[in-house]
Amino acid sequence: MFLKRKDNDDMIEIIDLETLADPALPSVMGRQHAGEEMQDEESFEKEDLEFPSGEPLPRCWIDLHWRED
Repeated sequence: MFLKRKDNDDMIEIIDLETLADPALPSVMGRQHAGEEMQDEESFEKEDLEFPSGEPLPRCWIDLHWRED
């Protein structure tokens, strides 16, 4: 799955989808796709990511207490 960074629109290939959907984990491992060479995996904060369309990530992926509001 690909998401993009909010600050610069670089595409991020998400490595572990289970981590992405776990609201207890604030970051996810991914690989930035900006340029010609394959980049190393690194950690990205979920709050800095969005869908390529510009839509935010579902609240249940980022807020552990999403049902309480």
